[in-house]
Amino acid sequence: MTRVIKSRINKLREELERYSHAYYVLDDPVIPDAEYDALFHTLQELEKDHPDLITRDSPTQRIGAAPLDTFPPAVHEVPMLSLGNVFDASELEAFETRIRDRLGADQEIGYTAEPKIDGLAVSLLYEGGVLVRGATRGDGFTGEDITENIRAVRSVPLRLLRPETRPEKLEVRGEVFMSRQGFEKFNARARREGRKALVNPRNAAAGALRRLDPNETAKYPLDVFFYSITNLVRQTSVRTQYGALQYLRELGLKVCAEARQVSGYRECLQYYEEILNRKTSLDYEMDGVVYKVNDLDLQEELGMVSRAPRWAVAHKFPAQEVMTRVTDIKFQVGRTGALTPVARLEPVFVGGATVSNATLHNMNEVRRKDVRVGDEVIIRRAGDVIPEVVKTILKPDAVRSDAVQAPGACPECAAEVVQIEDEAVIRCSGGLFCPAQRKGAIKHFASRTAMDIEGLGDKLVDQLVDEELVSSVKDIFKLTKEQVAGLERMGELSAGNLMQAIEQCKRTSLARFIYALGIRGVGEATAAALADHFRDLSPLMQVHAEQLQDIPDVGPVIAENISVFFRQPYNQEVIEGLIRAGISWEVRAVAEHHTAPLAGNTYVLTGRLERFTRPQAASRLKALGAKVTASVSGGTTAVIAGVNPGSKADKARSLNVAVLTEQDLLAMLQDE
Repeated sequence: MTRVIKSRINKLREELERYSHAYYVLDDPVIPDAEYDALFHTLQELEKDHPDLITRDSPTQRIGAAPLDTFPPAVHEVPMLSLGNVFDASELEAFETRIRDRLGADQEIGYTAEPKIDGLAVSLLYEGGVLVRGATRGDGFTGEDITENIRAVRSVPLRLLRPETRPEKLEVRGEVFMSRQGFEKFNARARREGRKALVNPRNAAAGALRRLDPNETAKYPLDVFFYSITNLVRQTSVRTQYGALQYLRELGLKVCAEARQVSGYRECLQYYEEILNRKTSLDYEMDGVVYKVNDLDLQEELGMVSRAPRWAVAHKFPAQEVMTRVTDIKFQVGRTGALTPVARLEPVFVGGATVSNATLHNMNEVRRKDVRVGDEVIIRRAGDVIPEVVKTILKPDAVRSDAVQAPGACPECAAEVVQIEDEAVIRCSGGLFCPAQRKGAIKHFASRTAMDIEGLGDKLVDQLVDEELVSSVKDIFKLTKEQVAGLERMGELSAGNLMQAIEQCKRTSLARFIYALGIRGVGEATAAALADHFRDLSPLMQVHAEQLQDIPDVGPVIAENISVFFRQPYNQEVIEGLIRAGISWEVRAVAEHHTAPLAGNTYVLTGRLERFTRPQAASRLKALGAKVTASVSGGTTAVIAGVNPGSKADKARSLNVAVLTEQDLLAMLQDE
């Protein structure tokens, strides 16, 4: 009897999932709502009588979990990257030129283009085809676990289709949003019932997905478009971005119908103009379009810089502009000591958000635009870009306040304000004793991509500085468990965990340490280039600015910043203190690098490797002293070709450059 009931339950679940997929994903209902409700009720009754047969992927279990106190963290196995932006045709052409130069490609680049949905980015994990986790983007490395809330989004399948082809473990990325139609219907009902209406679809979707009670989330008309699968090349036979979208659709995951394959930046521009003209007719908010290099092998070859991929870019729609009044102008002190003039505004709604502050960038801009307190100004906001003052609206015979003057002293620490020659920015000279800079420097030092001190978040840093327990980054390593436990909202367990994290961070890499120092203009990519070139900190601290410009990603301004930073006695003192505290990294002298087994050899990697990703293979080769470049030339020692190598292998043969297999690479690495 149980076998018959189980078979009946499974058949009902399959039918309901098929009907739900047709309704919420395909927008093509195949049965009346009343018939669906009757089947759903039948399944509920069967599961009520046989609770031992209830499974997490049953349609009846989509919502109903108990409210949470907070969202636990969810670590992304593959980081959720942010995108760089372009705003016009020349910037888009420059983006493609950088791709072609890096690939050494003469042929036109193919892209997948799709609208940039204005919602909340999410990552979903399926195991055995069943949804087991949903997470927000967070900082790109760790988000919030919102699994129960994701299950409340009707267009998210609890179980994937195509069991015969899907990988055992699959992580997909998408954007949760609220359609315009759903937004309007929700607000109409809210007004009828005397409840507060939603402000805009984007904020409404983000807020609904973060409700601590998933039953509340289920009340909102949320939808989702999926756009990528992590580690796709290694898990499936799909080899293009557009193919990935089709594969997502086959699995039962909803994708945007407007996605299209285009060739070259000119076709990208045509797509952009088409979507811009249709923007108001499509049933979802968007703030631009996204272009992604279509070939997944080329994506892997292009890699990323800092937290953004080199193979994708967002083309933003024109900014929205409104007029308001300036009520005050203040100067904010940033982590590097830069004083930024900020206009305080009469609040105004623009670009989907209420704005009460707008940047004036620097004093040159203040003078050029002649912005003064009391002026009427035009404010511009494009997507998530910081609002800015575009221009001042001057009325005839208007009585204006005095022109804004740069402060002579820092508003945070009263130290002298200075301006470096050829720089528009003015800076506080207080260095790391300025509270604004001190807190920013410590927060940056402890951040995940720097020293990664888990538990040392912004609020705790504020407490430590305010309580005068920490005045510079080196003081972190002098903290005691008792000092930390005595702080507000801290206890013995939290203090113990922090002390353990501080101890664990001492063993790091040179690249992370350089980045953690917070040198102006030195991001993760530049820090990695410096570490790769100098191999240890001592030679870097002694180098002249002119020599630094020979390193990739280091121009004259950044070179000068690095040189000035390491010349400062206070910075030298802090670094010495950090090393005395026990911070260390693996050291390989530059001289050793020159005598390494593969020193003087240059390799190019192309195609898909089975045993490594290309970045991993490049790292192994560099560790043996080799150079790894993106393009083939007569000076290339060999091209290492994986599956589907493309034109680089052909170019190598035309230049009589050796073409090696992955097996040759493995043998080479083992021999050395």
